[in-house]
Amino acid sequence: MNNSDKIRKKLTYQRKNFWHVQPDDVHQQAFAFADGYKKFLNDCKTERETIYYLAELAKKEGFKNIDAQDGARKLYSFFRNKNAAFARLGKNPVSEGVNLIVSHIDAPRIDLKQNPLAEDGETKLGILKTHYYGGIKKYQWMSTPLALHGVFVTRKGKTVRITIGEDKNDPVFIMPDLLPHLAKNEQYSKKLGDAVTAGQMNVIFNSIPFPGDDDQEIKEAVKLNALNLLNKKYGITETDFLSAELELVPAGLARDAGFDGSMIAAYGQDDRVCAYTSWQALLSLTQDPERTAVVYLADKEEIGSESNTGAKSVFILDFIADLLAANGESSDSVTLRKTLIRSQILSADVNAAINPNYPGVHEKDNAVHLGYGVSVTKYTGQGGKSGSNDANAEFNAKVIDIFETAGVNWQTGTLGKVDEGGGGTIAKFMAQYGAEVIDCGPGLLGMHAMYELSSKADVYSTYKAYHTFFEKA
Repeated sequence: MNNSDKIRKKLTYQRKNFWHVQPDDVHQQAFAFADGYKKFLNDCKTERETIYYLAELAKKEGFKNIDAQDGARKLYSFFRNKNAAFARLGKNPVSEGVNLIVSHIDAPRIDLKQNPLAEDGETKLGILKTHYYGGIKKYQWMSTPLALHGVFVTRKGKTVRITIGEDKNDPVFIMPDLLPHLAKNEQYSKKLGDAVTAGQMNVIFNSIPFPGDDDQEIKEAVKLNALNLLNKKYGITETDFLSAELELVPAGLARDAGFDGSMIAAYGQDDRVCAYTSWQALLSLTQDPERTAVVYLADKEEIGSESNTGAKSVFILDFIADLLAANGESSDSVTLRKTLIRSQILSADVNAAINPNYPGVHEKDNAVHLGYGVSVTKYTGQGGKSGSNDANAEFNAKVIDIFETAGVNWQTGTLGKVDEGGGGTIAKFMAQYGAEVIDCGPGLLGMHAMYELSSKADVYSTYKAYHTFFEKA
């Protein structure tokens, strides 16, 4: 290595390819870690399913309900079947601040309307009317196998969980697209975003009519037969749709991608990749950390973090207050505020990796590259950083230093060129409490598509980064 190369290595920022710099045994660990992650994605296609899944695991891992306050060091709280928080109490007082990783467990999808079931007058087909959730490209969802997940809650308070379309023997559901032979005026003459409208995203539900007596014509016989089948199988009526939460998601399993199997193609990786890696990072702590470690899973990020289960709600404040009490400390409002101000938070969310098919929307020196590790993202937002947290330089430096010291593959990256577009994360809502907050997560290709692409290198690096944050920050 000549002198200029030595100086360059010493003075310049260079992201490092995980597969180049990490040894073979770490490569194997990344592949093994991905197997558990794929199972998680297959079992957790909705926010409710994520909570159900982790509720079982938490108990097996020795976590106790925080309401019990029985001296346990590993605590949890679930909220409205859509939020969760887990903590391992640290050696230091909780009031000195916690190390918190927050991610979201909702994902773009297709919801059913509250009164969705209908019979189309022209075709006499049973249909389900829908309302999309989050930022999607509508045309991607057409003529693709979909599975129906969710719950009915009856008037007597009984919850009926359903999943149709994931078992190989299940039927799937389709929103039929328009054939290209007839699309000239209806689609091809329009802008891409207008080629499919929300009103055209009806799902074909069934086609067999309810059998009449003596060839008697029955009004809306196809719809009636659908209701009859639903009642026989699940004990529900049409009124029960009004108190249901039913989601259509891509049917099928998470799969290895690429000839070398180095990537993962799956639905919902934004942002369940961060939920899984942060949960695993918490589990991997072999002893109580110096500072209390907290994992917070939020809902509704894809629609602005609204409602009583979004990051704007009081759930996480209530959980931190309960942690104070569980640790024998005062949980009054002043102590709670000071605790939050002294806290350090990773807003765990994905970033947009450079897509080789569309490189022009990125500025490569300030973009995430697949396979180069977890991204440390100082700011998000749009245009002039609108809607961004924009982390403080001191905290940015601290996070980079602990990753670098621990040998974690990391990189920096923004969400595309300035004025190209942009987006936001939970970071700005967490920062309102006065805590130090920065965005940190892996890059994805095809974010918000039905099947997003991640690198096993980045997934594993994200897990290692979160583990290091809990141990060292």
